[in-house]
Amino acid sequence: MTEIDQNADLPADISFRALLGLADPVGMDSEFVRSIQTRSLRDRSFLRVAINLFFAVVALALYRDTAPVWATVGWLVLFVGFHAYSFHQFDAGPASLRQHFGKADLRQFQFHAGLTGIVWGSAFFLLGLHGDVMQMLGLWSIALAMMVYASLLLPTAPMSATIFITVTSLCASAIFIYHEGYYLALAALAIGGLLIAATLRSARAQILFEVAGKVLQDKSETVSLLLREFEDSGADWLWQTDTSRCVTHVSPRFAYALGQEAKEIEGQPLLKLIAGDAWENGKYDQALHDVADRLKKREAFSNLIVPVVINGKNRWWELSASPRYGENGSFLGFRGVGSNVTEQRESADKISHLARFDTLTGLPNRLQLTETLGAALQDSDKWRRRCAFMMIDLDRFKAVNDTLGHPVGDRLLAQVAKRLQLIMSDNELCGRLGGDEFAVVVKDASSAQYVADLAKKIIGTLSRPYEVDQNTLFIGASIGSAFGPADGRTVELLMRSADLALYRSKEVGGNSHNSYQHKLHASAEERRLMEVELRDAVNKNQLHVEYQPVVNAASDHTLVGFEALVRWNNPKFGNVSPGKFIPVAEDARLIVPIGEWVLRQACRDAMQWPETTKVAVNISVDQLTSPAFMETVISALHDSGLPAWRLELEVTESIFLRDGGLAIKILERIRGLGIKLSLDDFGTGYSSLGYLSNVRFDTIKVDRSFVQGAAKKKAESLAIIRAVVAMADALDLSTTAEGVETEAELQLIQELGCKKIQGYYFGRPMRFADSLDLFKAAQRRNVA
Repeated sequence: MTEIDQNADLPADISFRALLGLADPVGMDSEFVRSIQTRSLRDRSFLRVAINLFFAVVALALYRDTAPVWATVGWLVLFVGFHAYSFHQFDAGPASLRQHFGKADLRQFQFHAGLTGIVWGSAFFLLGLHGDVMQMLGLWSIALAMMVYASLLLPTAPMSATIFITVTSLCASAIFIYHEGYYLALAALAIGGLLIAATLRSARAQILFEVAGKVLQDKSETVSLLLREFEDSGADWLWQTDTSRCVTHVSPRFAYALGQEAKEIEGQPLLKLIAGDAWENGKYDQALHDVADRLKKREAFSNLIVPVVINGKNRWWELSASPRYGENGSFLGFRGVGSNVTEQRESADKISHLARFDTLTGLPNRLQLTETLGAALQDSDKWRRRCAFMMIDLDRFKAVNDTLGHPVGDRLLAQVAKRLQLIMSDNELCGRLGGDEFAVVVKDASSAQYVADLAKKIIGTLSRPYEVDQNTLFIGASIGSAFGPADGRTVELLMRSADLALYRSKEVGGNSHNSYQHKLHASAEERRLMEVELRDAVNKNQLHVEYQPVVNAASDHTLVGFEALVRWNNPKFGNVSPGKFIPVAEDARLIVPIGEWVLRQACRDAMQWPETTKVAVNISVDQLTSPAFMETVISALHDSGLPAWRLELEVTESIFLRDGGLAIKILERIRGLGIKLSLDDFGTGYSSLGYLSNVRFDTIKVDRSFVQGAAKKKAESLAIIRAVVAMADALDLSTTAEGVETEAELQLIQELGCKKIQGYYFGRPMRFADSLDLFKAAQRRNVA
């Protein structure tokens, strides 16, 4: 163990010249002594001003009836002007923020004390000349109180106190002599002398006490640093430098860490040993600059992490050190300890990387994106320009995950990330928000066209086919963008605006880009209010069911059933289209209770129709995959008494995309109960003949878009309907054409071979009571 240096003894004495600032103290740090002397002047500035103000008011009150106005006003102006100057110079100016003071600064404080004495001394001449001896004694009492304050409250600044006491005592003595109070003048001088002597003795004791405390503190810190060599299982090592910052002593472990012999190290600059090539080119890391500055300023430092190059390899060291002083206060150099924290630093860097980057794609994660967006918003305000935030959602990605599995989906996301990185420039940062959502921060988006072109490029790039595990995959991208600060002055608001724009892109079918518009916020607010109203409508049974007729396509157009359709009439929104409130119900997880209520109501109403009439009820994906769905269907049939064969459940192809295996099992159980199944909107989604081979459907419904297209002689629509009818005939399935509204459409559908027809031509959705009237009218026609 290196022996502890005991040369820095406690200070024995300080001369009066040093106390008064006329010479540097011997064996002490003169800068530290000056800081002690100036601290009391700065720390008690408020108290000083308050006492001066109080006694000034007392002095003016004492002479208010005897001193002429010009004398009173003159002294008041002198008093206020001086304290205004004092406040500007020491309390509001640069001096109030400084920590270190030189001789010139101390002289300035002393000059200020002299001016204070002159201000109070002038009171004797401007005021004291116009009063009697009793008033003069009163003014002397005020001055004496100020002198006592200076000796008691400024013990570490004896020169300032001495100057003030001397000037004030002399002025008081002069006025006493003017009033022929010679004994009083002598007493004033004697009291001033005694106060000065007391101040000097008090200052010596106070300064010696504080210097001794500083020396003991330095010794304590040095001992603590040295003891670290034997702590932490020998992980630390000792080093020591001289006044020129060259190494004078190293422990064996320090030499081993440097990869050199101890004799080779001694005498070399510490920075040269740890800086490597940076020593030659002068390009230091900021941490090395910090070490160099501390060494140059002779400041202690602790736990500084610095990069070190040893034999061409990068390392991280933790350094701590404190300056050493000799018996006479002279600077001897530094003594410190160090340790190798490379593993801890690398682990911390790895953790930091994981915290800021997405592990699957390697792109920046949500945290880094929000930080970058926050910085971009600040720059936008600073430079008066715009930034932008783009949210990207992959179209049809969920189908890949559900059909091919999550591992394939993950590899697809990695390819998406690579394509996005190739598009980005230095002006953009691309990252992953989570799932299949990505985002781009555009730092300078002064041109809206620039963002639009970038979005177009992203959509085109991501829409190209992908090869993943011998599968050719096609997806798209929907993008929503918002500009800051116009569309949001905070990160949260700007991201919300971009999300609303993204929702609009998804709403119009995807594979498109939309910029935020204020009306989107209004639409989002409308959806929020609609959700509130819809929850209230569900709780208060404000929904109702309407029924649209389904007829036989044969010439007699016999009524064979109805499709149950939920409707909502709201006091605020009026008659709300199912196309508006059904998506809200799905997002708010209200579709299951709504669907259950429609199913039960339709079964009850169907029991009042002729026993050959069926009722078709639409089933959502959430309903079908609900654990209680089968129990709900059985309960609805049991409670209403409706035979199972009269109930037809309509599903869309989307049910196979969420959990195809589970959907197939549930549909098979439904058919096992004797319930009919209908595949709705066939051909408009992810159509696959596999659905028809895995699940036995009873009816395929041809979407109204194909019916209207066929009526306009569109070859594609005609071909699709013919293909569907041919396939249904081959599989012994029935076909229902939706959306028939005209005589021409009716004849065309009959020619194409559809078995059943549904549309406005035969009836719009109607209330239950109106559906009963249809049967009554039919009975009357039969009787006639």
